[in-house]
Amino acid sequence: MSWKVYFRRYWQLYALLALPLAYFIIFRYGPMYGIQIAFKDFNFFQGIGGSEWTGFEAFREVFGMRDFYITLRNTLMLNFLDLLVSFPAPLILAILLYEMKTAWFKKLSQTILYIPHFISWVIIGGIAAQVFGTQSGMINNIITSLGYEAVPFLTEKNTWLITYLVIGVWQSAGWGTIIYLAALTGINKELFEAASIDGAGRLKRIWHITLPGLKATIVMLLIINLGHMITIGFDRPYVIGNLAVREYSDVLSTFVYRIGLQSGQYTLATVVGLFQAVVGLVMVLSANAISKKLTDEGIM
Repeated sequence: MSWKVYFRRYWQLYALLALPLAYFIIFRYGPMYGIQIAFKDFNFFQGIGGSEWTGFEAFREVFGMRDFYITLRNTLMLNFLDLLVSFPAPLILAILLYEMKTAWFKKLSQTILYIPHFISWVIIGGIAAQVFGTQSGMINNIITSLGYEAVPFLTEKNTWLITYLVIGVWQSAGWGTIIYLAALTGINKELFEAASIDGAGRLKRIWHITLPGLKATIVMLLIINLGHMITIGFDRPYVIGNLAVREYSDVLSTFVYRIGLQSGQYTLATVVGLFQAVVGLVMVLSANAISKKLTDEGIM
């Protein structure tokens, strides 16, 4: 069958594909033109094309800044701790939900878990202040009413770090659970029935059937998460963080915001963004190669 005949027969599928392709071309590949700002003395009035080339001078300036290394350390630390805490949470929740037999409770639990993912981080920041605030937070009001001292959840760096991780799990676990539940539906139920007949308990069925059945999904999500180790969203650390915990909350995305939008140093901001993209690509490819070598599973 020639491609013309195939296209005429299935043109609806190509029409559906047009919008996603347009999105990636316009918003993903189009902005790559601006990468050259990292190698220029960018002038807003002269534009990208009219700005003077400076080579790697901006890279040397960024790599010589103390704040860059502090924010890089914080980015890696927060992402690594998120990987340890937030990555297993949706897997555990998905298995628990899958094992539930009460349909109405299962649906209710799924709905409660999914909702936080669709709440803006600005709103979550407001909720965090109302719940964890030192002076007027709900939890500290209960603690002080019992005669104990208020806990500085948002103003002391170590307790802030725990609060940051807990809020992250609450916000993201539901979405990850959806992915794992979708993968669980693809496992042959006859395997569970055969294992039950052979006398395998619930834990053994989870260990020998459920987890191996999820291996490909776990590896794929782990590789994606490792690729994001050097990048971090702006909203979460900016909204939950404050000056009192800046030693931990100042990350590469807030660093780019300060030097790019607040200080107008667009060249330096582009250098940091390009650094994140290149290191992220290297980490994804490395994690994929190691995963293929050890488990024969990968994303490409």
